[in-house]
Amino acid sequence: MTDTLFLTSDDVDGLATPAEYVDAVREGYRQRGTGAPAQPRSKLVREDPAGMLTGYAAILPDDGVMGAYTYTAGFGAEDAWFVLSLFDADSGEPLALFDGASLNPFKTGAAGAVGVDALAREDATTLGIVGSGAQARGQLRATATVRDLTDVRVYSPTAENREAFAGDFDTELEADVRAVASSADAVAGADIVITATRASEPVFDGDELEPGTHVTAMGQYGTDGRELDTTTIERATYVPDLRERATHDAGAFLAALEDGVVDEDHVRAELGEVVAGVEPGRTSDGEITVFDSGGTGIETVAAAGMLYERAREAGLGTELPFAPASEALTGD
Repeated sequence: MTDTLFLTSDDVDGLATPAEYVDAVREGYRQRGTGAPAQPRSKLVREDPAGMLTGYAAILPDDGVMGAYTYTAGFGAEDAWFVLSLFDADSGEPLALFDGASLNPFKTGAAGAVGVDALAREDATTLGIVGSGAQARGQLRATATVRDLTDVRVYSPTAENREAFAGDFDTELEADVRAVASSADAVAGADIVITATRASEPVFDGDELEPGTHVTAMGQYGTDGRELDTTTIERATYVPDLRERATHDAGAFLAALEDGVVDEDHVRAELGEVVAGVEPGRTSDGEITVFDSGGTGIETVAAAGMLYERAREAGLGTELPFAPASEALTGD
């Protein structure tokens, strides 16, 4: 019998800063770049009632942890539920079980920020963001820890939402954060562009990107949706979170393949290879770069490992008994 820690959303709230999430996730991607196992998400869909069951996993041997993130959305509940399981990578024992919803914007934001840090120009200060929901908030908080932002412009279709977002962050960050009336206004002249939407069609015109811009797209992880147009993919040095995911569920890249403007060799590297120094990322100040962040087990397990250690130190969580197979798998 082993004691596994159950951690609620309240338990993990405030256990780490955005910068600490970024450090943990960067280290996770470094391990991936040197061979740590991870695979793209799998998704099972039910039509009636409509819903999906999605999951992905990773092993981070240097951190000594491995785990899986599973979530459901839709079905009769018309909601989403996130469960994160963390295991010891040496013994295989279950370490923790998380109510995984609250940490999602923080670990996903950290992955986006690692992409910005690896691919954006060092002197990037101006950010255009399309989206104003929880994921957009996570992206901005994390990105502000890796670049000295001075000017942030946010657009989302609902004026009230973008104004509220800008008002909150104009107070929270040192940068000047303001709402704008169109995605074109957000993108114009930006050093960094972040898309954090549920859009099924491109949210800006790739011809509007100036040389040297970096784009992080984190809302596209299906074959039937995309935030970026074919022009953006064609113009950019393209780096996904996982190389395999580019042809698995990266909608914008798949659309560009279908249009014949790129081939599979257009993938420069995956993010971990750039972080680890195995493959180059940006090679010139005038290069347009794209980080396609669809979500992986890498950032999830990296964040969970950090939070587990902090929760133990703080005496948080509830211990649950788990029986090993040698005791419970008897057939009696």
